Amino acid sequence: MRLSIRLANESMANGGGPFGAVVAKDGQVVAASANSVVNDNDPTAHAEVNAIREACRRLGTIDLSGCTIYATCEPCPMCLGAIYWARIDRIFYGNTRKDARDISFADDFIYEELDRPLADRSVPMLPLLREEAQQTFRLWSEKTDKKTY
Repeated sequence: MRLSIRLANESMANGGGPFGAVVAKDGQVVAASANSVVNDNDPTAHAEVNAIREACRRLGTIDLSGCTIYATCEPCPMCLGAIYWARIDRIFYGNTRKDARDISFADDFIYEELDRPLADRSVPMLPLLREEAQQTFRLWSEKTDKKTY
C-alpha cells in the first residue's frame, strides 16, 4: 500500500491524479502504476486499470487469480469491474468513496445510474441492429477454437 501511495504522490507531482495501485502475487509486486488520465488523455487510465494491464502483460494472462490489488482509494465502478474481470482475489484500499467525493472525485452518480432502468439513464442507451449483432454472437457460439474468458 505504501508503494501505491508513493506512486499517487509522484503522479500528482507530474500533473496526474492522486491515485496509485499495485498488483501483487505471492508477496511480490507484479505491477505498479499511478493514475494517468490527464497525462494520457485517457479517461480509462485509472491507477487500478493501468496496474491490471501491466500485470496481465507481465504474467502473460488475463486471469489474475491469486493476485491482490492495493489501491489508494476504494475502486470506482469501472476499476471494480476490471478487478472482477481479472479475477483478482482481494482488494485493499486506503481512502473511501466518500473521501474521494470530498476532494471532487465523485463516483456516486455512476452507481446511481446503474440502478436506473436503461430508459431513465442520463446517457441514452438505445438498441440498434440487434438481429445483425446476434449473428456475431451465433458465430462465436459455434466457434470451436475460441478462448473463453
